[in-house]
Amino acid sequence: MTNKKFGILLLLMVLFGMGAKAQSVSSVRLNEVLVINEDNFVDDYGKRHAWVELYNDSPGTVDLRGCYLTNEKGNPTKYMIPKGDVLTKIAPRQHTLFWIDAQPSRGTFHVNFAFNPDGENYIALYDADGKTLIDEVTIPAGQKADTSYGLDVDGRGTWKVLGKVTPSTNNVTLDSNAKIENFQQNDSLGLGMTITAMAVVFIGLLVLFLVFKQIGNAAINASKRNAQKAAAAEGNVAAANAGTESGEIFAAIAMAIHELNDEHHDFESSILTIKKAQRNYSPWNSKVLSLRQNPVIKK
Repeated sequence: MTNKKFGILLLLMVLFGMGAKAQSVSSVRLNEVLVINEDNFVDDYGKRHAWVELYNDSPGTVDLRGCYLTNEKGNPTKYMIPKGDVLTKIAPRQHTLFWIDAQPSRGTFHVNFAFNPDGENYIALYDADGKTLIDEVTIPAGQKADTSYGLDVDGRGTWKVLGKVTPSTNNVTLDSNAKIENFQQNDSLGLGMTITAMAVVFIGLLVLFLVFKQIGNAAINASKRNAQKAAAAEGNVAAANAGTESGEIFAAIAMAIHELNDEHHDFESSILTIKKAQRNYSPWNSKVLSLRQNPVIKK
């Protein structure tokens, strides 16, 4: 019994550890960096500064509190992300920005260091222990103003100069739909779309008809089976009750038949008796005739 409890406890610990690992900060990635911000995204104070974007590449929410951001390889604990701020939680597949403005007094998302706009820059994210490196990137020198450096696919891929700045959103966004453009080019009048739509509606109605027809047939068959079962049950009850009538019933039936025969026959059982109907009525002795008024003799 003790071994069984220990096994269950061990299994729960393993499952909990797997769940915790799936939602740890190890799944957070440095996703995009803007070194020179002249005419781009502004912070909550309306100011333009360099920024770094972090991306949660896991299916669970991740809390960055207690982790560290740094721009020095020899100083991993340069800026600790404050604890107690609910905004440090990153939802699954979402982004958050940290302003590289060396003004930590402005809030949780303003770090205590800044980038060098004229040279190479380094930034890294460390776990809460201050030793475990989660992610790092070196931004080459010569970055252009309002041009970001990031991953070509969120959370993975290759670092490169991006075609457009995408703070707090996906690094790859579609400005057009190739399929729609191809459809418009090959079917400018919309005939194909019309025929396709009508075919879809017709097929849908046909499928609904067949489905409801099958449901109706199934309901009818079920009703017939239930009726047959009920009839069979009644027949079984009648068969079970057959032969259970008492002798008094048969005696009563026999007496009724005997009385019926006595009304039409004499005592002979094989002779048919025909009786003449007697009429005591005669038109000559009818009382109707006596209701006439006697003639009155005038004197």
